[in-house]
Amino acid sequence: MTKINKSYHNALQIMLNGLMTRYKQRVPDVDTIINAMIQHNIISNEHDIINDHIAFRTFGLPHLGIQSLEKIMLAYGYSKKDFYRFETKKLTAYWYSPPSNIPNLPRLFISQCEINQLSKKTQAIINHYTQHITKDPVDTLDLKDGNAVDTFLHTPLWQIPTWEDYEYVLHESEYAAWVLYNRYYLNHFTITIQTLKKGYNTIELFNHFLESIGIKLNAAGGKIKCSNDKKLIQSSTVAKTLTSKFPHKNGKEQYHDIAGSYVEFAERIDNRDGFEVGNADKIFESTFTSEINK
Repeated sequence: MTKINKSYHNALQIMLNGLMTRYKQRVPDVDTIINAMIQHNIISNEHDIINDHIAFRTFGLPHLGIQSLEKIMLAYGYSKKDFYRFETKKLTAYWYSPPSNIPNLPRLFISQCEINQLSKKTQAIINHYTQHITKDPVDTLDLKDGNAVDTFLHTPLWQIPTWEDYEYVLHESEYAAWVLYNRYYLNHFTITIQTLKKGYNTIELFNHFLESIGIKLNAAGGKIKCSNDKKLIQSSTVAKTLTSKFPHKNGKEQYHDIAGSYVEFAERIDNRDGFEVGNADKIFESTFTSEINK
């Protein structure tokens, strides 16, 4: 297994802390769940939680996409693993295992929308906002500077779309619309379930706990998503909507409620590693209108 170079260790920790800080600000379910876990003596503090994985979404375009974003994580000692294809949603993905010499680092899942498989008009809208990116922005980063990487991941690479453009893309690809507005904001983090105390250490038991504290779960394909080998069991919350500002073509701003990020939960049996297309396909729908409006 790959080990992280010491010169990158601090940068990785700064980046991960920055991601989680902003993610918690945007996803109120995170504090709700963590506080309830503490109140029920499941954990003593949030640092007891083992983060199974984090996930990013991006566009499969020149100078962007998986090939760009992965450069950061490969420099930080992550190893590229399995490839996944999601035919119906027009997505592809890879997962990455963390360096072996730092305990409890999260796995990484990076997906991208295959833009060339979308309709010509949707492609034109997305290209309109991204056409100015003529070189890979990661190539200009000092990856040993964790604050610079953190800032990059939270700095828009393109203008906020108009509501009309966002809505058009949304009708064809809710994933693409999410990326168009949210860019590289952390899509989710994942609470490891099998290490929790008895009574909460399976997805079924933890889902009961979550619903008892008022958390809405993603029911696409069932609230519990299980791999073919029965050794990777997952669930997720439904993303809360965020009131978001959109520019208008006549110069007047508009505000609309759109999907933010969500929280995922994973139970791994017999040290089962990697991911499962069937599970991930339905977990993507945590940000979809069909789940939010249920």
